[in-house]
Amino acid sequence: MKFSTMPIFRMQIVALLTALVTTTLCFATSSHAQSSNSSTSANASVFSAIEEYFADWFPRVTRIQSEQPHWVTPLVTVTPRLEEEFRYDQFWEGNQKGVATDVFGAGKGLELIPFQNTEVILGVPAWNAYNGAIKHGKNVKTDGWADETFLVKYRILSANEENGNYILTAFMGFSAPTGDDGNSNRHGVFTPTIAGGKGFGAFDIQTTAGISLPDGGLQRLGMPVAWNTAFQYRIFKYFWPEFEVNYTWWPNGEREGETQVYLTPGLLIGRIPIHDRVGLTIGAGYQVAVTDAPAYNHNVVLSARIPF
Repeated sequence: MKFSTMPIFRMQIVALLTALVTTTLCFATSSHAQSSNSSTSANASVFSAIEEYFADWFPRVTRIQSEQPHWVTPLVTVTPRLEEEFRYDQFWEGNQKGVATDVFGAGKGLELIPFQNTEVILGVPAWNAYNGAIKHGKNVKTDGWADETFLVKYRILSANEENGNYILTAFMGFSAPTGDDGNSNRHGVFTPTIAGGKGFGAFDIQTTAGISLPDGGLQRLGMPVAWNTAFQYRIFKYFWPEFEVNYTWWPNGEREGETQVYLTPGLLIGRIPIHDRVGLTIGAGYQVAVTDAPAYNHNVVLSARIPF
């Protein structure tokens, strides 16, 4: 009796294909599982790093600030120290011909220390209110928001009171032309600055020097050079009487060749503990112009900070 070999051959082909498909599926499943596990592990690692970064935020800030002097931030001069706080300032500026300007916020805001030796300040635009004999016209100032401001600090070197009591920091400031008509520069302005400070026991000096570089409107805005210095003395732990000199020179622009100097005596009280890391620092001063044609004649300065 003859038997056909074709059915047997077909069965062998089917078995071979079945084995091949099964092996391929098993390999693909295994590879996908390994890939999924690898992807899951990578995602878990990223989330773990982010969680660790924020969990270590306040201990990291404490370590960073322990490496610098523990002076208080002056009223007008920007401190070279790295701070973490929320700040609100209020100005009452007296001008010529009975015009007064109330500046709410003064561009201050949230100050954070996200990385080693680095601080970022996110300013809240100031609200300017004008009172008195106000003129009317196309370019006259009216109540409204000023430009948005940002500042990044990088601490170059520092030592706390036990190791030298000094600091040197570089700034880069930027203002975006987001303000209302009459309250905006109408151009972005970059302000590179170098800042330093030195302490001698209860006495300290903090100083900054910078130049404003607009991205347009040079004939109007110019490139003013600002030099601010604060002299402070600490009394009874929380009291910081100070005296500041605020100098500006315009090498070009509408005020080419002009200089402006303000003298600012003041008093700061802080840092007063409130709860855990949260504290309170308040201060007030009176700014007086001692040169001709200043931006304003005098200014009452009030400052409140909540360090954390």
